[in-house]
Amino acid sequence: MPPRLSRNLALQRATQQLDKSRLRLVVSLRNRRLSAVSGRDTVFRAPVGVAHGLRLAFGGRSWRFQTPRGTRRVLRKTANPVWTPPDWHYIETALVYGLRVAKLPSKGVSLRTGAKLVIRDSVVGIVRPGAQFAMLPTDEHLVFDGRVFIPPVGTLNRRVTESLGEYALDLGGGYLIHGTSNKASIGQAASHGCIRVDDDDLMWLFENVPVGTPVLIH
Repeated sequence: MPPRLSRNLALQRATQQLDKSRLRLVVSLRNRRLSAVSGRDTVFRAPVGVAHGLRLAFGGRSWRFQTPRGTRRVLRKTANPVWTPPDWHYIETALVYGLRVAKLPSKGVSLRTGAKLVIRDSVVGIVRPGAQFAMLPTDEHLVFDGRVFIPPVGTLNRRVTESLGEYALDLGGGYLIHGTSNKASIGQAASHGCIRVDDDDLMWLFENVPVGTPVLIH
């Protein structure tokens, strides 16, 4: 039997055995596995990606990327979630490429070429001498004058679509159970704190796990 068909049958059986009123999710960080437990029965298991545990320090600020232990709850469920990257996302990119980091002020900033980065209608663009406003791609970093500019929250340049997959279960505090475009990270310590799940497993969780379900992470 093909692996994908076998997995689909397993998900169908898990749904048939499910008592949502007694459901809880259990995430093992050591085994990198999520289980759905209904009463005393484990009805569903899936490999997950968890935090890599590394630390980032820059400019007097520091971040420790860990998946939090303890009991949380599914606070809400979202289809087609949009990610608003924290500052560390841009700092990581700058460090990888040996660039500096600067926040883009709402009033814009002048560049060495005489052009200016400005924000119009919630989109960052560039105005060159003698030219009109030209919108910059919203899915690319703003790199000018050897700097990665951090766009203000609320601009379209600070919104990333598709990187979280089709669904997300919000556990609060910025932590989600979500999908990923990096399939190789499933089953690995590779995230910045969230719990990554493969597409079919994520769809099952989204459809079958009610808001309010407890999530034990250990």
